[in-house]
Amino acid sequence: MEAENQLTEQESLKLINEMISKAKKSYVTKGIASMVWGGLIIICSILTWAQIQFRFYLGFDIWLLVLAAVIPQVFFSIKEKRQKNFVGHDEQTMNYLWSSFGICIFILSFYTRYNENNSVTSLYMMLYGIPTFMTGGIFKFRPMIMGGLICWILSVISIFTPVSVNMLFTAACGLFAWLIPGIILWIRYQKQEGYHV
Repeated sequence: MEAENQLTEQESLKLINEMISKAKKSYVTKGIASMVWGGLIIICSILTWAQIQFRFYLGFDIWLLVLAAVIPQVFFSIKEKRQKNFVGHDEQTMNYLWSSFGICIFILSFYTRYNENNSVTSLYMMLYGIPTFMTGGIFKFRPMIMGGLICWILSVISIFTPVSVNMLFTAACGLFAWLIPGIILWIRYQKQEGYHV
């Protein structure tokens, strides 16, 4: 009877440890999406700046690349969801937060198609700051908190600067809000995976 209880206790401890390990893995953000979006925003912003500065046209709207990036993002998101046994409360919160951000960016993009307004870049940067700052706050991840603050500061400054400069500010937002935090997350994820091997 005692041996059975000990075995049951050991099995319980093993089960608890496995569940904790699974929970930790599910909350590990690889940073890939952040790096992709950060890199994409930087590329589109710098190319837009170059078109304004050097007065040339690529032949298409470079920002359409953002739409092309959504497709693999949705694919990987669905694939990752299928591999998980459960979705935590904070993960659900993040899904709603970033979905809201995507919808607002789409609405703002639609708005700018029909309204010529040079200060609209300020609004994009302001929007970039919201989910970045909140994600950093929820997960206590300082690089994203700082990235969100940088987006807001640059958004305010951009009200007083020309569009070409605002494109460089937008590139800076991509760098500080997403690319750098994404790289940090990727390095952490790789280290953690190395410890589990």
